[in-house]
Amino acid sequence: MIIRVSEIPEEGRTVGVEECPHPFQDPEWALESLSLLVEKDKDNVLVRGRIRSRVPLTCSRCVEPFLMTVEAATDARFAPRPGRTEEVELSPEDLEVDFYAEDLLDLARLIETETILRLPMKPLCQENCRGLCPGCGGNRNQSPCACRVKLPDPRLEVLKSLGDRFHSR
Repeated sequence: MIIRVSEIPEEGRTVGVEECPHPFQDPEWALESLSLLVEKDKDNVLVRGRIRSRVPLTCSRCVEPFLMTVEAATDARFAPRPGRTEEVELSPEDLEVDFYAEDLLDLARLIETETILRLPMKPLCQENCRGLCPGCGGNRNQSPCACRVKLPDPRLEVLKSLGDRFHSR
């Protein structure tokens, strides 16, 4: 959803799901609720509100797909993009500012960015996910594994060979 900055009223503008139903590039992502207040402060634009989305992910332990609800609170400030010929020195406060160009503010990009930033690095389908069996590869959440063979951790193989060298002396 693109908003013309010059057309934002003095009292601000409220944006809901109806105005921006599909802000994501991935068609499987869904925006469940959106409540944003877009206000002008001279040339700057302030965007505050809440975003709730449903995102399909893959569990990092059992490799099963699942849907995750992502909730994000946003408090963003946008300033006009400086011209390329202007040399601008940034202050620490400027690092928290994003830019808009040609009087256009892309709220879909903001919504997608805020959602992505709230995704976990290692998604889990459930907090107590048991993962895959290292022996047979079965999903231990669906059925208990009957494997009796304990495979050594391949990451520790280097230490085992080091121990063997010390014992052979």
